[in-house]
Amino acid sequence: MLKREPLISEKKTLKEITDDICSLVERPPGRGWLGAMLSANVLFIFYICVMAAIVTTGMGLMGINSPVGWGTDIITFVFWIGIGHAGTLISAILFLFRQKWRTSIARTAEAMTVFAVMTAGLFPILHTGRPWLAYWLLPYPNQRGPLWVNFRSPLLWDVFAVSTYATVSIVFWYVGLVPDLATLRDRAKNKVRKAVYGILSMGWRGSARHWNNYEMVYMLLAGLATPLVLSVHSIVSFDFAVANLPGWHTTIFPPYFVAGAIFSGFGMVVTLMVIFREVVPVFKHYITLNHMENMNKIIMLTGMLVGYAYGSEFFIAWYSGSEYEVFAFTNRAFGPYWWSYWIMVSCNVFIPQVFWFKKVRRSIPAMFIVSIFVNIGMWFERFVITVTSLHRDFLPSSWGMFKFTFFDLGAIFGSFGMFFTLFLLYTRVLPAVSIAEVKPVMNVGREEDHHG
Repeated sequence: MLKREPLISEKKTLKEITDDICSLVERPPGRGWLGAMLSANVLFIFYICVMAAIVTTGMGLMGINSPVGWGTDIITFVFWIGIGHAGTLISAILFLFRQKWRTSIARTAEAMTVFAVMTAGLFPILHTGRPWLAYWLLPYPNQRGPLWVNFRSPLLWDVFAVSTYATVSIVFWYVGLVPDLATLRDRAKNKVRKAVYGILSMGWRGSARHWNNYEMVYMLLAGLATPLVLSVHSIVSFDFAVANLPGWHTTIFPPYFVAGAIFSGFGMVVTLMVIFREVVPVFKHYITLNHMENMNKIIMLTGMLVGYAYGSEFFIAWYSGSEYEVFAFTNRAFGPYWWSYWIMVSCNVFIPQVFWFKKVRRSIPAMFIVSIFVNIGMWFERFVITVTSLHRDFLPSSWGMFKFTFFDLGAIFGSFGMFFTLFLLYTRVLPAVSIAEVKPVMNVGREEDHHG
């Protein structure tokens, strides 16, 4: 019988696990963290300045035009929502299926979900051009007469879906943090830290009643979060699929978007985990090559699903006999934006196939490079879907081209500044690995001597 490889690479005591995970929060920040934080802050400030210029001057600073009315804001919104899917998948679905290898990476994946959704939520508001009127999107009784939002619009469905997803993800993440926050409270030597962690831990004492309530609530939240993985990105896909535009009006979009979201989300998790392991060496014992290999297998699987979706789109366009559909997909692959289509296919379908080889799946440099390509490819997937379908529609007289401006690039790269600023703050104030979940699996896969 094959022996399962240990989930923690080095045999440790319970105290050593607590010390290792709490050390990143309790010790002063090192030069590496300060340098990364400074870089992220500069990018974040640049992002704020770019967005302030767009809000005060107008959306004309970006590349959107007629007929390409949806540009960088919507593309990047869908991209960041997709990034947030891996956290819920790792935490909720793998928890329900009792996959113990999730324990070391679940906390950070959940945090990534929360920060990605926060980053994504700004883009649709900014895209409206009048963000100070964003409250008009909320359906509530008002003094403006019978002025209600259009409940038949998928853009309104996004408001409900994304806000629900964000709320459940934050609650799920916070509930999992409570036992570890109590550990930080009990270890704190500074009165302010002790008071803050004491408030956040909500009086946790680790009694049998507390653990029973915790496990029950965590299970309920996992069950509630699981359908959100399918529903949120399905609803985001309806932004496109319910339109009559060739290239958008297709029934494969919901499962195709969900597979792509999981694909890009795991790509970002691998990127963060590789950096995390290298910057904080002690975490190599908890985030092992086995964890990384399992995530790479999921990237390879979902990459093939995405590739299947790309192929089926072309087949259905041909099989439908609609000349407009055929033209839309031919234009994607061989039109003016052919370069973006083939970047998408290369990064999302061809490059992840190297994970068929075990040596590549377990190579840190290889998986890091592939994860970067995956995220590049998934951004270009949203670019291809949005821009190539809009720039040439039914009437050649209304054709036009989308051209990037400085402000488009500022919005794209600046959003990473916001994401990494939040993520780096998280690593300094909260335990990045769940102490309460790692301890029960510390001996899984390890031979124990029961004799003598």
